[in-house]
Amino acid sequence: MSNCAVSSGHRLITDLTHEAASFVADQADGLLSVFVPHATAGVALIETGAGTEPDLADALERLLPTADIYRHRHGSLGHGRDHVMPAFVSPSLTIPVIGGRLALGTWQSVVLVDPNGDNPRRTGALCHLPCRSVTLGSHHPVRSRG
Repeated sequence: MSNCAVSSGHRLITDLTHEAASFVADQADGLLSVFVPHATAGVALIETGAGTEPDLADALERLLPTADIYRHRHGSLGHGRDHVMPAFVSPSLTIPVIGGRLALGTWQSVVLVDPNGDNPRRTGALCHLPCRSVTLGSHHPVRSRG
């Protein structure tokens, strides 16, 4: 396991793909677990650099407005929504690792989603879990249950 420190500043989205790819570069096939132990942050797989970042910001604003409508009210305006966001953008995700590489789609990037500008430093945990690859359905014929 490795801990990584991230400075998100006042950015909603910070790309973690390079850090994740470097961590698994010499690893066997398995799974990479990415986790951020923060009550106001999550991790996601999205396309970056093609307008997705502002689209995600707009979607979060429609879903969870930055307004004084939350019972959780300390911190800056809308901080209550920051605490609700991880219910929609999970604080963890799992990515297959094959041959020391992240098995991501062509346009997928691993990102930190962090609306909490009050805390610009985040830590994350990366954990590689080795496993044996098996092609599903190749070893056991499917039987009907009838």
